[in-house]
Amino acid sequence: MASKIQMTLWLLTLYLNSGECFSNGKVTQACGDMKPEHGHDPSPQTPPYNITLDKYQYHVGDQIRVTLSITAPGGSYFKGFLVEARAQGKRDRGAVGSFILVDTSISQLLTCGHTKGSAVSHTSDAKKTEVQAIWIVPDNPPASIQFMFTAVQKYKIYWVMVPGPVATLKGTTAGPPPATTTTDSTTTSPAVLPSPFSAEDCGTSKSCLRDPVNCDPGTESLCHFLSFRTVGQSVQFELSGPADGYVSFALSLDKWMGNDDVYLCVKNEDRVEISAAYVVGRTHPEVATENALRDTAWAMYDGVIQCSFRRDVDLDRLNQSRFHLDHSYFLFLAHGRAEHGVIHRHNRQPLMSSHQKAITGPPEDLSGSRSPLLVKFHGIFMLVAWMTTVSTGVIFARYFKLDWPESSLFGQRVWFQVHRALMVLTVVLTCVGFILPFIYRGGWSKRAGSHPYLGCTVMALALIQPIMALLRPPPDSSKRPIFNWMHLGAGTIAQILAVAAIFLGIHQQALLLPAPWATGVLAGFVVWGLLADLVFELHSRGYLLPAGRQAEDKQAILSGPSERNGFRFRRIILGVFLCGNVTFLFTLITLISNV
Repeated sequence: MASKIQMTLWLLTLYLNSGECFSNGKVTQACGDMKPEHGHDPSPQTPPYNITLDKYQYHVGDQIRVTLSITAPGGSYFKGFLVEARAQGKRDRGAVGSFILVDTSISQLLTCGHTKGSAVSHTSDAKKTEVQAIWIVPDNPPASIQFMFTAVQKYKIYWVMVPGPVATLKGTTAGPPPATTTTDSTTTSPAVLPSPFSAEDCGTSKSCLRDPVNCDPGTESLCHFLSFRTVGQSVQFELSGPADGYVSFALSLDKWMGNDDVYLCVKNEDRVEISAAYVVGRTHPEVATENALRDTAWAMYDGVIQCSFRRDVDLDRLNQSRFHLDHSYFLFLAHGRAEHGVIHRHNRQPLMSSHQKAITGPPEDLSGSRSPLLVKFHGIFMLVAWMTTVSTGVIFARYFKLDWPESSLFGQRVWFQVHRALMVLTVVLTCVGFILPFIYRGGWSKRAGSHPYLGCTVMALALIQPIMALLRPPPDSSKRPIFNWMHLGAGTIAQILAVAAIFLGIHQQALLLPAPWATGVLAGFVVWGLLADLVFELHSRGYLLPAGRQAEDKQAILSGPSERNGFRFRRIILGVFLCGNVTFLFTLITLISNV
């Protein structure tokens, strides 16, 4: 047991140390290729830093002051760095010589290979504009030395093994003069959009997917917008929406998230990074190693992120797992939070196109929904069952036992048949509604909070109730009061839990109704039922018109006008209750259908 605990502590320590290795500069494992293990490609842009030396020729034992700094005052900064000296033309041979620190608060020595202090790195992720170190010429030095550096500006923005100036051994051919370092990349940075997108040409010269319906990103900040049009052998995409960190869209072969072609516009400080990615299953998007996008541009204003780019219809020549744009796909439009350019799970269900669309096909103004059809039916069935049929069935059982005394329905008293029919309908609707989310999710939802647990409890109680009713004792049995209380208690608990589950359900990501409007309507729905029950209860106790006889084991005879007035009053209240109940129900169903 003790050995297991020690092993666990050792693994935990190893994990914590590995998680800190970049921010504290202990990057010995990067000595060889000088590359941070950030999971992203180095920036293709020209680095805003360079290295300068105080001398460019040396003897054995000489000291050279090496300065890594930003290229322009007031410009950028760097958080992490790694500086080494290597033999010119033999950059893969490893570090040469050793360093002495100038400022130990921002720099530290690393042992690369067998030489102590052969590299310098940062001590924290504090912002820096300059760092210095002293390089000591080793015994038997090479004829020329080139200084190399890696600089990290942000987690996803860094430059690797940037070549710096060359110093030479005296008596050999002189090295080149110091110069600002450059890279071989010809990739251009995204441009800034001159003006917001417009929905003016939707359906005529470009296809659009929008939420809310018919919104215009040029005039409405809450408009989620995707448009695309064919331009020669490529497709021009425009993406816009209010978001804390990113907006994105995906091309999918079905209505399930996973194995999709994804395109991301991610806010990173004061700019937007535009990239293509691929999702395998329900995992984090894997950013493409090849840049298949061109003519990229972006803008940010009032919490809105906008970006545009072009992509070739066929990318077979790039050997990427990108979809062909001349096929038909479902479109997903999503947004969410991002930190330092790293995206988090979207905080709303993606907007899904109602049908597959050929990307290079004729322009079309597409319709979409954020809630799958199965989830919508789940919500509607549960609302009908637990807000209408249950409430009405309970009212008949409690307050209409003596109505229609001379009438029967299929051989049973009217109130009992109505009550039983409504409760059977409740159980059927609950069973069907209960199954639908499992069909949609393909199993248990891990992100639905307590909603599914309440739902399972309600489902169990809904099944127990009819079983309990079938086994009920005769009316004159001594056990009948026990059954009455158990039947009442289980039904009341089920109804309370069902209402709580519905309140949680309308805020689920898969069925997120507009707040606070939907919450207010549902609260009014509940209060309306409670008021109706209160009026019936006061009437049954004689506070609102005479109620007539209320004992189930007595024969009701409409012999007096007070009893006839009482029955008439109950029917009027029932009618008013049903009108209000159906109105609330219709309003919520309309909200669900429009999600």
